Amino acid sequence: MDPHYDAQDVARCDLCEIAIVQSYCDFCHVNLCKPCIGEHISDDYTKHIIVPFQQRRSTPIYPKCKTHPKKTCELQCKDCNILLCTDCLASEQHNKEHKLSKLEEVFHQKKDHIHRDKKELKEEILPVYEEISTEIKNQIANLDVDYQKFTTQMSKHRKELHREIDNAMDQREKEIDENKLKHLSILTKHLEEIKQLQSLMQESLHNLNEMEESNEVTATIHYSSKNQKFSKLPPKVIVSMPKFIPKPTEKEELCSLIGKLTPLSTTLEERVFTAKKPNTSVRELLDEAEVLNTIKTGHEYLRSVTCLNEEEIWTSGVIADIKCFNTQGVLQKTIKTKSGKCPNDIAVYSDGALVYSDGSTWTVYKVKNDQTEEIIRLQGWRPFNLCVTSTGDLLVTMYSDDKTQSKVVRYSGSTVKQTIQFDDDGQPLYSGNSKSKYITENRNMDICVADFGAGAVVVVNQAGKLRFRYTGPPSSTKKEPFKPWGITTDSHSRILTSDCYNHCIHVLDVDGQFLRYIDNCDLKLPTGLCVDNDDCLFVCEGLKGNVKRIRYLK
Repeated sequence: MDPHYDAQDVARCDLCEIAIVQSYCDFCHVNLCKPCIGEHISDDYTKHIIVPFQQRRSTPIYPKCKTHPKKTCELQCKDCNILLCTDCLASEQHNKEHKLSKLEEVFHQKKDHIHRDKKELKEEILPVYEEISTEIKNQIANLDVDYQKFTTQMSKHRKELHREIDNAMDQREKEIDENKLKHLSILTKHLEEIKQLQSLMQESLHNLNEMEESNEVTATIHYSSKNQKFSKLPPKVIVSMPKFIPKPTEKEELCSLIGKLTPLSTTLEERVFTAKKPNTSVRELLDEAEVLNTIKTGHEYLRSVTCLNEEEIWTSGVIADIKCFNTQGVLQKTIKTKSGKCPNDIAVYSDGALVYSDGSTWTVYKVKNDQTEEIIRLQGWRPFNLCVTSTGDLLVTMYSDDKTQSKVVRYSGSTVKQTIQFDDDGQPLYSGNSKSKYITENRNMDICVADFGAGAVVVVNQAGKLRFRYTGPPSSTKKEPFKPWGITTDSHSRILTSDCYNHCIHVLDVDGQFLRYIDNCDLKLPTGLCVDNDDCLFVCEGLKGNVKRIRYLK
């Protein structure tokens, strides 16, 4: 077989081109079989470095000394930042008080740095840009739907006006199209900028691969990391949608009768880099889940659990105390609500700050460093369940004071960014009562709500468009109606929801297909759920006041 044309052929000796390679000269960079080693090193035995083929390119290639060409530099002066050979040290030309570094140590340190940078760029920084790219693509994909709403709104208003205003109405529709093109142009330009940065990172990754495999000391020790530059994310382009403002029909100019569109506006929002850890493998479900340990919280009626790490498992029930345990069940701290009433729900920000909702005061509070701060105060609506998203936003489910409407609101700090309440047909997405609506964000940015009152898990995408409703498996062996309570997702985008009256957990895939029950862990009235970074499941047992830590993945 010709090694130049058959990728499956074994490596051959570079000298005889017949025998299978067994050794490698790390000085000359040639493949050698055993019989050819003697011939290869016959000219100068001392200069050749023969190593096993598997260890090829493991010996550093030191640069030649510019002052003493027959010598190689194996040292570097820390003060002068120049390369030195042993003859340089013996001469009087170099200051003997200067500190020296072994090039071999510098070389291996840089190699380690290159390896870390390559890993960071590939596994942490690039995935963030992929997420940004996907977000912009979703915005572009939703432009037609979003702008169609304006056209529909204008059409309804248009019917109220006389036929004589058609020309003016057409002018306004043209403005919508122009705004859409501008909007598309802005997002497309931003996407291209992101792609250019991604291309630069791919190029850097390619260079890092080459440098990692290279034994060239000079190039390696002069390597300088670009990861800090790449970690500084570009500002987020936020394009505010124009608004159609209709005017009542009056005897005025036709354009003023129609109303106007607010101009398209663009702002830049700073992004904060958060490394995305990749899932290196898909963990399959265990045939039988197992209880690792049980945390006795002391809550008379336990409703919620949330965790950031193994040392902070936060729990809440129907009293004012919010308790924090470690995984061994040792109480770490207790926080009391400001009102003295029980919290509706709890969540934790990535910096460790606790957030809780208080329906009795229409308020959401944030607790950090033992200081309680009011971040959201509602009017006419009561906050219920909470979820901190991967981008640091806060999702809040809430119901109206008259208990006839429910919605999900996304906050950035105290600012409303998004409201999710109706489907594309104008029908409510969620039951309009005060029953619990626990909420979580999936890895694909879907927003999942366990609507207890509707007996359904309602999942919408990041834009608030309905993806599916899950009301239980096609054929259920459970006696009681499906009433989901807590809800969480794992690292593989599976959705887990507690079926409290049937004392089990439903496990769904990302598209809402039923996978299996977790019903062998002697669960009693399971309520709140959360999953830690290792995909261990924490389940509240409502009446027992216990949190069971469960392994359900292989």
